[in-house]
Amino acid sequence: MKANQHKPGWPTWIHWTFRLVLGLTFIWASWHKMVAPGEFAKIIYGYGVFPGICINLIAIFLPYLEALAGVCLVTGILPRSSLVIINWLLTAFIVLIGFNLFRGHVFDCGCFSVSETHATASAWSLLIRDFLLLSIGICLWVQFKRRAMIYKD
Repeated sequence: MKANQHKPGWPTWIHWTFRLVLGLTFIWASWHKMVAPGEFAKIIYGYGVFPGICINLIAIFLPYLEALAGVCLVTGILPRSSLVIINWLLTAFIVLIGFNLFRGHVFDCGCFSVSETHATASAWSLLIRDFLLLSIGICLWVQFKRRAMIYKD
């Protein structure tokens, strides 16, 4: 690092807090889906956008991808790669929720619970939450890129 440069980016505690929020959110969201993949498959079917042949595969694979990305982001194991996965998942969730909102389709997102008694959240609140999480993810990505560029020299 050059003498006239100072430490890049945010204070470490902000960076860590953002990683913790995103990582724990994805770990928490994956738990119920891993425990009840059949119920999660019904929720995926309720979105009305996936071909039937893919639904079981998505219901089994997606929760483990969410959990792995969350754990990696929190622990610092391949944090940039896990952040790319999390940001892509959030983007996909935003597109799916937005599409269903646009067509007036009522659905249960299955984000944090797959129980039948879980009340369906407002699609607008889901979009706002996912946009907030994505904005945290984008901020973290910019931070990772900035640190990589400065320490590259």
